Amino acid sequence: MAETRTTLREHEAELVVASVTAVAGGVRELRLADESGTGLPPWTPGAHVDLVLGDLVRQYSLCGDPTDASSYTVAVLREQESRGGSAFVHEKLAEGSKVTMRGPRNHFPLVSAPSYQFIAGGIGITPLLPMIAEADASGADWHLTYGGRTRGSMAYADLLAGYGDRVTLAPADEVGLLDLAWILGDPGSGTLVYCCGPEPLLAAVDAVCEKAWPPGALHLERFAAKAADAPADGERAFELVLAGSGVTLQVPPDKSVFDVIQDAGISVLGSCHEGICGTCEQAVLEGEVDHRDSVLNESEKAANDAMMVCVSRCLSDRLVLDL
Repeated sequence: MAETRTTLREHEAELVVASVTAVAGGVRELRLADESGTGLPPWTPGAHVDLVLGDLVRQYSLCGDPTDASSYTVAVLREQESRGGSAFVHEKLAEGSKVTMRGPRNHFPLVSAPSYQFIAGGIGITPLLPMIAEADASGADWHLTYGGRTRGSMAYADLLAGYGDRVTLAPADEVGLLDLAWILGDPGSGTLVYCCGPEPLLAAVDAVCEKAWPPGALHLERFAAKAADAPADGERAFELVLAGSGVTLQVPPDKSVFDVIQDAGISVLGSCHEGICGTCEQAVLEGEVDHRDSVLNESEKAANDAMMVCVSRCLSDRLVLDL
């Protein structure tokens, strides 16, 4: 299981919804098929794709079989306070519908390890499903604790039951909130923690691991951007050099690096504009990056060799990108 954090291949295709299946209360599974016959790009556990849903673009984790080159599988929760994406999927997509897909990308790879502690909250189970299958096939020791509001709301509970006592289902209406102090109480040597779910769960897991687990043991994926405090002295302007394009630009306090690049007529990919999908990642050649994304981990941020240009800025007067 090799680490592959970076984009596998940027790809855009129109796929057809081959099947729609209810996998839990409020959760629809879509199997998106390639009708061109050319096959879809390969992906590894933890990868996600963009779906273009009318005027919206949303990211969904791939939760099917990585060996299936003819289709991708995603599962989408109907959010009560939907910003439009999940409502579109549940109300407008049906078998036979066409949808534009971009990706896949993987910023949440499964790193090789002798053992894993998986923790899922709600729809956060989706990226963990192919990870669990790969960990199990490799012979690694692993356990999943899966929390949800009710048993009926927990997608793929029946599938996971096939793993026996390696899986602990914890519906909140039956057992309360996850006991993270107990789940993470024994930082086993060589064990990695993989967690995906709502922000309160991620923050709680992060806090427990920061105290007791070795650096680098925890791997998280967020569905929403972390809250970031604005600089006390306000945003600052800086010079932006695009080395590959031979262009020097100015980034004012009220514009993002992404917008300045686009306004200059230079092509740059973007999707979420919140620092959570990784689409706009660019290589940094010079400058001290002010990382504000929810994609890179602490060691990757410290390396200072990549940034998400939709939200991150520069702490120095000059930023040079390999673009």
